[in-house]
Amino acid sequence: MESLQYMKNIPGEQVLDLAGLVEAGPGQVVSRTLAQNPAVSVTLFAFDKGEEISTHASVGDAMVTVLKGTGKFTVDGVEHIARQGEALVMPAGKPHAVYAQEAFKMLLVVVFPTAP
Repeated sequence: MESLQYMKNIPGEQVLDLAGLVEAGPGQVVSRTLAQNPAVSVTLFAFDKGEEISTHASVGDAMVTVLKGTGKFTVDGVEHIARQGEALVMPAGKPHAVYAQEAFKMLLVVVFPTAP
């Protein structure tokens, strides 16, 4: 794996199938952190059908991009269905949850506020 300065758990200088980098077994939600610092977090997730991340909020704006399958995202009480190739932004401070109506994979990017 190419040594990267700011990212981890991912090779550099290669074209990658991001969905292929994370796999969930039966009854699992699996994550793979690619970058984490005070400004940004980048994480791959794989969900088995019926699994979820319960309602929570983030101090940063969170954008999910569905890499494979379909996920249901509830943001501030409103349900959104996102399919492969689609993205959804969940604003900072708004409660949100993720549910796997079918097995699916997503890339999560959270951009955090920075101190002035």
